[in-house]
Amino acid sequence: MDTAYKTTLELDKVLNRAVQLCACQETKEMMQALEPAPTIEDERYDLTQTNAINALLIKNGSPRFGSVREVRRIVAHARKGGILSMGELLEIAATLRNFSGLSQWYGLSEHEMLPTDDLFFALAPQPVLEKQISESIISPEEMADTASVTLHDLRRKIRQTEDSIRTKLDNIIRNSTTNKFLQDAVVSLRNGRYVVPVRAEYRGEVGGVIHDVSSTGATVFVEPTAVVEANARIMQLRAQEQEEITRILTSFSTQVGSLEPQFTYSYDAMLKIDLLLAKARLAVEQNAFMPAVSDTVHFKLNKARHPLIDKKKVVPVDIELGSEYDTLVITGPNTGGKTVSLKTAGLLNAMAQYGFLIPAHESSIVCHFDEYLVDIGDEQSIEQSLSTFSGHMKRISGILDLAGHATLTLLDELGAGTDPAEGAALAVSILEQLRRQGSLLMATTHYAELKVYALETPGVVNASCEFNVETLMPTYKLSVGVPGKSNAFLISAKLGIPQEIIDAARNHMSNDDKRLDSVLSQLDDLKVQLKDAQAEAEQARYEAEHALESAEKKRDDLIKKGEEELENARRQAHDLMQQVQNEAYSLTDELRRIQKDEKTSAAQRAVRAREIARRDTETLLKKTDAKPQPVKEFVPLKEVQIGQEVVIADLGQTATVTARPDRNGMVEVRAGIMKTKVPLTNLRAPDKMEKRKPAPRRSTRVQLDKSRKTSMELNLLGYTVDEALNEVDKFLDSGMLRGQSTLYIIHGNGTGALRTAIQKHLRTHKAVKSFRLGRYGEGESGVTVVELK
Repeated sequence: MDTAYKTTLELDKVLNRAVQLCACQETKEMMQALEPAPTIEDERYDLTQTNAINALLIKNGSPRFGSVREVRRIVAHARKGGILSMGELLEIAATLRNFSGLSQWYGLSEHEMLPTDDLFFALAPQPVLEKQISESIISPEEMADTASVTLHDLRRKIRQTEDSIRTKLDNIIRNSTTNKFLQDAVVSLRNGRYVVPVRAEYRGEVGGVIHDVSSTGATVFVEPTAVVEANARIMQLRAQEQEEITRILTSFSTQVGSLEPQFTYSYDAMLKIDLLLAKARLAVEQNAFMPAVSDTVHFKLNKARHPLIDKKKVVPVDIELGSEYDTLVITGPNTGGKTVSLKTAGLLNAMAQYGFLIPAHESSIVCHFDEYLVDIGDEQSIEQSLSTFSGHMKRISGILDLAGHATLTLLDELGAGTDPAEGAALAVSILEQLRRQGSLLMATTHYAELKVYALETPGVVNASCEFNVETLMPTYKLSVGVPGKSNAFLISAKLGIPQEIIDAARNHMSNDDKRLDSVLSQLDDLKVQLKDAQAEAEQARYEAEHALESAEKKRDDLIKKGEEELENARRQAHDLMQQVQNEAYSLTDELRRIQKDEKTSAAQRAVRAREIARRDTETLLKKTDAKPQPVKEFVPLKEVQIGQEVVIADLGQTATVTARPDRNGMVEVRAGIMKTKVPLTNLRAPDKMEKRKPAPRRSTRVQLDKSRKTSMELNLLGYTVDEALNEVDKFLDSGMLRGQSTLYIIHGNGTGALRTAIQKHLRTHKAVKSFRLGRYGEGESGVTVVELK
């Protein structure tokens, strides 16, 4: 493949920016030597790898990753038995730290299988060796005392010996007898031994070994006899220290050498991940996405942006080629964005082929090209010379030799630099030949002949870069299907050229040119009208969609409101029925008590009974007029545990969970003495301040549990003892047949005779396990609760 396009399309600048984002020097070299994917499948795979790392980068942030260098050489040296230096071991530790950091970063978030999994699985962290090297070696020149027990002990002895030497030398320096023989009252180091500076004329006055003489000869450096033995001891200890350091380095080097060949696999994977991280960071900078790769020779770039133009200033363009047409002729004024559109199309396709995500909408499609044939000159040049034209023709000659199927040809200012008539004719001929050879074509031009050619030739389409003649500023928008005007006369007039000169210029135009200019002006007007119509249609569509959404929302709200009101009505009816039943029991009980009152006459008893009936009837009728209470919104529980206290939302009833949800989402709960199953979505957490309100207590009223089923109750109010006992036997037999374990016998309070007779009968009944009076909420002393065997 001809690589000249890398510079012309500025792909080299994209690669250079990616090089800066690499961490390791070897990765930078790999990025600089990057080659385009050889096949469509390879291009797709490279893009999916970059996209996978980009997704991880956005989710997990940047991994812990540092620069390392020459690690292959270091490991190869260790494998051959060489002893690594402290600096080399620190590079190994940094590399192992990279392995660990990348592995941890990969596992920070849950994800499906990725095309980069094999790279991360190839990483083999060695946390123990990494920690040992990092803790033992402080810098490339210093090993820590804690590297080994022996090293720590040797250095402790060296420090103790040095302290004793300094003490002795300080005594010599401060001694008034010997002080006068010294050049300076200081201690220095010569050949690894501690010495004092003695004046040359007194060299015999201070006993010891002379190790050095000053450049002037006025001072000799003497190792006093008192410290000769200690200095020799230090030299011996330092030799042992160096032997221990060498032993530690040898041990580490052996461990590093034993990591092969897994270390090399991990290192190669690390460099590839570093390369992909650089591509992903560049994608984040450019707000880039992964395009699809076409199986055929066509591409479609939606909202494409040139990556080297400021994101805040660049104008997105839509460019498509190879589907309905294979040639795009772009016209328009200078500085209008023609060349940028040309470069954007070529650069984005080439970036994808190098495995880079592209700054375009994710619905974009790129094409895998065998060649990028580019002739982009400087259309802003003031003077077009013969040599420039010759250079263009030489380049186009080379393009004609390489053009064919699966090639993209980009020609800027085709035919410029020579006689306009000859240049236009030559440009048309070149386009025709390139089309015959099967290349996809994009060309920019000012020639009217090329605009006409595009209008008349199937497979060739005009496109124009818009220009605002009022502000003399380009809009950089690309309109496909409409040729553009150069607007030379309008621009000249705006810039101050006298009108008479412009009018004279118009007269010099041929009739054909005038007609074409008129047609293009009409097309511009139509284009404006079409844009306005499209804007109106888009606005109407937007309003229609929102109107539909609003109507659907209102419908859903009405349905929800109706369901809530229906549920409220059902709840109110249930509550009212229960209240009526309770009031009826209470009323019957009170009427019987009045009837048994012997002190009251029959007439008085009848009047009293009518008053009670009228009063309670009015009370019940008033309750039927009550408005339904709206269901309070609540947050349903997502999960429950056995023994957890919950509230049945639609009943407002507190209950305890007795079993976890089944596969249908039904939860078994106990409310009082009743067990039932309710949907998990109908359970909420109890309010912090929620308290149960006690029911009003009256001696003649039996308060029933709302959650109790009718089949569990026997109402004996108004029965004689004999009638009641007969009904009790039938009720117990029925309960046994239904498999019920708990039954409720309602006998009221009254004189207590009925309660006493029933409980006496229950003591001898074979089906009864136990019985008790009702608790609060169960009817209290007006109810007997029976447990069956």
